[in-house]
Amino acid sequence: MPERRDLANAIRILSMDAVQQANSGHPGMPMGMADIAEVLFNDHLKYNPANPEWLDRDRFLLSNGHGSMLQYAALHLTGYDVSLDDIKAFRQLHSKTPGHPENFMTPGVETTTGPLGQGLGNAVGMALAEASLAADFNVSDESVVDHHTYCFAGDGCLMEGISHEACSLAGTLGLGKLVVFYDDNGISIDGETEGWFTEDVPARFKAYGWQVIADVDGHDAGEIDAAIREAKADADRPTIICCKTVIGWGAPNMKGTAKVHGAALGDDEISAARKELGWSDETRFAVPEALYEAWDHRQAGKQAEAAWQQRYDRFASSHPDLAAEFDRRLDNRFPGNWADQARTFIEKTQADGKRTATRKSSKAALGAFSNVLPELFGGSADLTGSNGTDFDGYQPISAADKSGNYVCYGVREFGMSAITNGLSLHGGLVPFGATFLTFSDYARNAVRMAALMQARNVFVYTHDSIGLGEDGPTHQAVEHVAALRLIPNLHVWRPGDDVETAVAWRAAIERVNGPCAIALSRQDTDHHERDADTVAAIDKGGYVLVDTKDTPDAIVIGTGTELELAVNAARKLADDGVAVRVVSMPCIEVFASQDAGYRDSVLPPNVTARVAVEAGVSDSWYRFVGATGEVVGVDDFGLSAPAEEVYAEFGVTVDGVVQAIKRQL
Repeated sequence: MPERRDLANAIRILSMDAVQQANSGHPGMPMGMADIAEVLFNDHLKYNPANPEWLDRDRFLLSNGHGSMLQYAALHLTGYDVSLDDIKAFRQLHSKTPGHPENFMTPGVETTTGPLGQGLGNAVGMALAEASLAADFNVSDESVVDHHTYCFAGDGCLMEGISHEACSLAGTLGLGKLVVFYDDNGISIDGETEGWFTEDVPARFKAYGWQVIADVDGHDAGEIDAAIREAKADADRPTIICCKTVIGWGAPNMKGTAKVHGAALGDDEISAARKELGWSDETRFAVPEALYEAWDHRQAGKQAEAAWQQRYDRFASSHPDLAAEFDRRLDNRFPGNWADQARTFIEKTQADGKRTATRKSSKAALGAFSNVLPELFGGSADLTGSNGTDFDGYQPISAADKSGNYVCYGVREFGMSAITNGLSLHGGLVPFGATFLTFSDYARNAVRMAALMQARNVFVYTHDSIGLGEDGPTHQAVEHVAALRLIPNLHVWRPGDDVETAVAWRAAIERVNGPCAIALSRQDTDHHERDADTVAAIDKGGYVLVDTKDTPDAIVIGTGTELELAVNAARKLADDGVAVRVVSMPCIEVFASQDAGYRDSVLPPNVTARVAVEAGVSDSWYRFVGATGEVVGVDDFGLSAPAEEVYAEFGVTVDGVVQAIKRQL
């Protein structure tokens, strides 16, 4: 039987060889954390390489994602569908082994990491999902949800502010099945971290309410194993295992320095490292068959899943209704009555419509839809009442009771967004998180990561414009909707009334291959009359709301609270004999995905007099109004005053729209 150090060295060899062949990458972390990974993957992690999506697997996340070769090497050695050729293609075009882990590229990779600290947030979300599903589905005689979340993190992850947000909340919620390994090697890109990172990490995590296992030798398999056992024994607190390691362990002339962090070692140092590690074969990527056999986890994984399947079968036999609901949620299937219930609510909202703020309309939609979808799992960054996310039936969770459907995240916008990404990636929940639109800036990179990963996540942003009023420009979003619309694969909905809000929520919930953002108003907005066909057209992202004549002289495009300005301008111009078509465009991305025939039917190319109105920056609207069109918008920061006065000051008014149309005609 090979020695444990030899097993760990297989990770080191594959990592430094792959980085050298690519002439790009980060060998230091994989070489430094190889011993930790060996103990975790071989003795503790519950997984089945033949079925990476097995529900009750332990989750492993690499928050310090630049060390991706550690994960790829472990996946390859244990028997996942990651071949030696894939390892050799590290960082090459369309390979399974990209520069940073990508969950949609590599079997066994749970989340996309790279921006430091976000893996920690994702890990908290996954641990929270496990706890929530366990509270909902585990019964006294069988536990069908019972797994841990393990996360590797480095100094850089813990320097990032998101680590404070996510880990503080994890301690408060008592996520006892979360285990973080801190790679305490004292080195980052600029050199020794004692010049910029001197905090007492164990004391910091103790203050969060974590179990702290400090001063573990990250190169001693026995100490690592004992620490993991101690971590798993505490069911009430998350655990951080602080591992003292040497970055680039095994590279005799470069270990312990920043030189080994992010560049290929070079042929001479690789040769010296092989001698240092006692690795006799100089052939690149050569791992002895005995090591492959010792690493191979396929049979053990098959047995672990089979044991769980037996538990699940007993659970399904004794609790068939609960099992059916469990399967439905994990399969991303909607209840049989979902479509009818959603349609009925939207139709009722149209029939009973009233002037109200879209954040209040959102609250009503959440209340209606959560009654049909128990997997709808929400939260707010300390703005629950203001965001309108205290829907009928919302129940905040706590360390003592994780059976709720809502998290009070506190003032942690970035952490909340990364956590909801983790909730989504885990499966079984449809998460949303809410804050003011202007604070989406704090969370933007997590929103971007959701779009990159195609995570099913809903970002709720209220107080979406200068309509916020007295709080002034620090809180008034003007560039934020436009900025969010630039993120690929993110659908941004800015509904104009109660009905469009309900449709936006249905669309966001039903979108399983990417996130949505819903921008909502603080101030009231008019309800608009529609027939059944017009209601159905909202799903297309843009549609004709008003035609004062069959053949329009001009087109006005509106969104959100400014939609009523467009409608009222059209009516005013109709009195002067000008035929204006009002197009509501609550979601540009969805409208742009329609076929050209539909888009041209809404925006006829021969009608060149066009105006767009939105209380935000104007640039993005010229794609629809053309170089000769006009945009009634706000290309400046807002002002502190009552909302009506702010709108008037910037000329975002009915008269402003009327004059813009007249100038074109």
